[in-house]
Amino acid sequence: MKPIEKLMRTAPVIPVLVINDIAKARPLAEALVKDGYPVLEVTLRTECALEAIRQMKQVEGVIVGAGTVTNPEELGAAIEAGAEFIVSPGLTDKLGNAAIAGNIPFLPGIATAGDIMRGLDLGLTHFKFFPAEASGGVQALKALSGPFGQCLFCPTGGITADTVSDWLDLDHVLCVGGSWVVPSV
Repeated sequence: MKPIEKLMRTAPVIPVLVINDIAKARPLAEALVKDGYPVLEVTLRTECALEAIRQMKQVEGVIVGAGTVTNPEELGAAIEAGAEFIVSPGLTDKLGNAAIAGNIPFLPGIATAGDIMRGLDLGLTHFKFFPAEASGGVQALKALSGPFGQCLFCPTGGITADTVSDWLDLDHVLCVGGSWVVPSV
């Protein structure tokens, strides 16, 4: 089993976190792990995101990754901060090759068959379906899973507590990313 698949199977819901206040990072990680959310994605959308990764990694039982990684420079900074996996909203050859060379579990974003084919060309088979609801929702991912049955997915974007089970019921979905779990802090 690939490391990214092992990670995806660790928790059915991965909170997608936007950290604005560094003082809240570690207590938030402690609370989430205690509540059964051991895998956390910290988006690189704020000035303190990399420091939040460093602080959250100190919490026992947590697996912290970096999200919203869009280029090799951000990838390198996230790895240096201690990210244990990388999530991207899309996939470029440059970013994909850098993640593969960095030997870090990588979940690139896809929304179309062409995106998946680009990933397959790079040797990737595990993807973030993003933005999930805006890209056609459950029906779209069902349709994509047909010709790409070798792929596994983590849908993110527009998923809510009310719709999470619809996504997790799909055969090719191992987990979902959810910003509904925790509002920006």
